[in-house]
Amino acid sequence: MTTGTTGTADATPLFGPESQFRAFFDDPRWALAMIRATVLEAAHPQIGAALADNSTFVTHPWRRLRNTFLSMRRMFDADPAVREREACRLNRLHARMSGSDSRGRAYDAMDRAARAWVVATLFESAVTMCRLSGQPLGQDTMERMYAEYRAFLAALEGDAGALPEDINDFWRYFDRVVGDELENTEAARVILYRLFDHLPAPALLDGMPTLWAAGRALIGPLLGAITVASLPEPYRRKAGLPEMPGAATLMQGAYLTAGFTRFLPEGWINAETIIETLSLSPDSDDPRARTMTALRARMKRGAALIRLLTPLSGDSDPDSVPATPPSTGEGRRSAEEFFRQVLDQTGDGHLDWPDLAAMARELATRLDLDEPEETRLYDAFAAWWRELQAALDTDGDGRVSADEYATAVPSLAGPALIRVAEVLFDATDKDGSGTIDADEYRTLFRTAFHRDLATTNDTFGRSAFVGDFLSFMSGRRTNTPYDPLLADA
Repeated sequence: MTTGTTGTADATPLFGPESQFRAFFDDPRWALAMIRATVLEAAHPQIGAALADNSTFVTHPWRRLRNTFLSMRRMFDADPAVREREACRLNRLHARMSGSDSRGRAYDAMDRAARAWVVATLFESAVTMCRLSGQPLGQDTMERMYAEYRAFLAALEGDAGALPEDINDFWRYFDRVVGDELENTEAARVILYRLFDHLPAPALLDGMPTLWAAGRALIGPLLGAITVASLPEPYRRKAGLPEMPGAATLMQGAYLTAGFTRFLPEGWINAETIIETLSLSPDSDDPRARTMTALRARMKRGAALIRLLTPLSGDSDPDSVPATPPSTGEGRRSAEEFFRQVLDQTGDGHLDWPDLAAMARELATRLDLDEPEETRLYDAFAAWWRELQAALDTDGDGRVSADEYATAVPSLAGPALIRVAEVLFDATDKDGSGTIDADEYRTLFRTAFHRDLATTNDTFGRSAFVGDFLSFMSGRRTNTPYDPLLADA
């Protein structure tokens, strides 16, 4: 295991505020580097298969961004106890992901080589972003940063043996994996050709589809071209990725422009603030919401101008329609909407275990559960999946289609779902009082979303909490606190 220092008495710790990794955390270039690293991860057959089967990054990318950001902050925290706890959580999460890809090859999210490749892509992409932005790292800085990333891997694996110890050997390792192991996987293609083109709006822009679609139509192809141009040439050639004229110049300009932010006063760019701001919803009780409300009004006027210049077909005004029905608590979704927005967490058009596992994962993350509460929650969702499969899987293919769900018009509030609600109640009731007070209730629903959950009750009993959960999951009710938890992007 790593000791958290470089080995000398006066050395700067590998983790914490003074680490090289933390120096990049609020750097806008890091966003470009992270996209690049994610494509290289997804191009690995093991990782790509795990992402394709289990990840919600296509349907819920902003939620995934928040959770990834929080996890990396914890993994590079100065406190060893925080790092160890997060490593244990990640290991439990990955241990639940295994299966086979479309070619019948087995994958396991705990595979040591695959996990080492994830860390390798983060390090190599950080080095590349500095080089492309005209600020190449010196050898000493590069070696120090490599030591930090090996320590990160050691915190997960118990040792860093899956990555070469010497940085010169690392470059040979990296070239070998790119040349011999990476493939044009489905997950990599989804990121490059689907995610950017169909990226859902963050909460900040929810309800303004015209404005978001116009911005996405411009930015999406640019991000795709920049990312492709930044990938290693051997992989681009192997995957048959098209080379757009001028893409290399565009990429260089993007990294150089992002690099100019180093001249801004310290603290002007804060990644955590940006992510939280994107997550603010119209009914947020965060103080920043007032400013965002005014900004949204201005953006709506901008959207109206865009519609005048590029009118949509039909007479409807999409930006004038609220994202959800009025906040009576009684708005209803159609069966198709409920299936797409809530049940199909992975966005593959079917309901199966990875979808329910994603729900359990988000709830466990939100409540910051440890064992054995986390396993109890997963087990409850697994029992619910078996109940759904038995009732709705009419063709016996092991999953539930949208048509099977809509045709059956099922009542989902069976015994297994009631058990899910009861386990969720027990996990939320941190003090074991048998009731959920306002603070415990907000822990589940307000974390990272800052939504106003004003209620008429100071406490919530088991039956009221369970009834509310069942009403959402079986009654397809909109505009409840569960919407941002399980339906928002």
